[in-house]
Amino acid sequence: MLKKEIAFTNVPSIKAKTLRINLNPDIYGTFSEIGAGQETSAHFFRSGGASGTIAKAMSAYDKDFSDAIYGVEEDGRYVTQSRLNKMLNHEMEHMENRISREKHPERLFFSYANTVATIDFSKRYKGHGWIGIRYQLDPNQKDLNEIILHIRFKQNEARLQQETLGIVGVNLIYGAFYKYNKPTKLLRYLYDHIDKDTVEIDIVNFSGPNFANVDNRLMSLELIKNNMTDAVMFGPDGNNLLPATILYKKNILALRGSFRPVTKVNMDMFKKSYEIFIREPKVEEDNTVVIFEITLSNLKASGKIDEQDFMDRAELLCSLGHTIMISKFQEYYKLVEYFSNYTKAKIGLTMGVNNLVDIFDEKYYRHLSGGILEAFGKLFFKDLKVYLYPMRNEETGQVMTSNTVKVHPRMKELYKFFKYNGKVMDIIDYDPEILHVFSRDVLQKIMNGEEGWESVLPEGIAEIIKKKNLFTRKSELLEGEEEQEAEGKKEKV
Repeated sequence: MLKKEIAFTNVPSIKAKTLRINLNPDIYGTFSEIGAGQETSAHFFRSGGASGTIAKAMSAYDKDFSDAIYGVEEDGRYVTQSRLNKMLNHEMEHMENRISREKHPERLFFSYANTVATIDFSKRYKGHGWIGIRYQLDPNQKDLNEIILHIRFKQNEARLQQETLGIVGVNLIYGAFYKYNKPTKLLRYLYDHIDKDTVEIDIVNFSGPNFANVDNRLMSLELIKNNMTDAVMFGPDGNNLLPATILYKKNILALRGSFRPVTKVNMDMFKKSYEIFIREPKVEEDNTVVIFEITLSNLKASGKIDEQDFMDRAELLCSLGHTIMISKFQEYYKLVEYFSNYTKAKIGLTMGVNNLVDIFDEKYYRHLSGGILEAFGKLFFKDLKVYLYPMRNEETGQVMTSNTVKVHPRMKELYKFFKYNGKVMDIIDYDPEILHVFSRDVLQKIMNGEEGWESVLPEGIAEIIKKKNLFTRKSELLEGEEEQEAEGKKEKV
């Protein structure tokens, strides 16, 4: 594997990376780049020795030529994951069919491709693209490895975006061959020689024999941990999803929580608010997506992110068939702003009374020049509605709704304004028998080995927790619970 290479102890430059690959006689493949020139292959040509690495480099820039080579997309678009897959399939088949294995038994074939749209003339759309590599790490491998990325450009010049694309491409190819055994480091190295404010990576998926033990949900978490993106999503199957694709022009119902573990209260909140949401004017059920959202700060149980704790939560939500989003948006208005980048349709937020009280707390908006009014302009300006789940006061036993909730005296009139303009709606057909259930109490019982917690969880969830020993690291998790409660940030529902 990767034999006969010249050893480099330090590869600080892009030229050194491309030269290391070019001087390895076994690595051999194709470059296919659409939409932003041949920026990646150009680095390999310029560094020297490219004839030993590049079997073919092409750019099917004309749409008709591209369609003739790779086929026509059903949706007529070109900057899609489907297009990237067609490019990788086509070029790798050519490698296998046209390069003799008998003549080159040691060669490691690869196909690198990207399909990109750079910034438009009006500078309204900054551009994005799909990048991928399909390759071997052993010449006898029949099942190939694959790494797929989606990027969003943040620069305001096409030339700068092209340069960034070329560097990301080199970093990806280099990492695929030399850092494949450390996928988390491979991700970080994608930003070698690039500022993080120039490009966003919002999806990555690893597959193939050398990545059999890689969980793409954890790779999503790495993206957000390392400030590569603001939010990531994955589906019930555990594969990462492109937020833009899932949210584009959709009606969105979002439910924020700790889901530690997911309880019957969470499911009652979801089901009852969903029934209301799909009856709203202009909301079509077929064009509606439900998001279970967890904030990054909520995942920091003991000052840092506990990956196993994250996986425990994800395991349960995925088993219930839900789409999960991890975001950096502690404030709700930032979450709504993010959704608004992709849709102008209806947005619904399902939350408990305690969360609504926090929204009307001025201390969360001191960093804004316009304070709470600026935040509320962003939060409620759009076609948004809050679906409020009641909470029973633990001391008085009173069921608190939008009519009895107590906000700060200075916020009363502001609250009334949004309340009477229909921005807050009570969920009235809730299950009163489960109002006493809080995730934190269930979590403590699980870790203390107590009985009686199974009945307050959705069907099948208790069995999964027991079978897979989820939420069993008592000291770390309880320490995190105590820290969050001390800070007054505990999510009770």
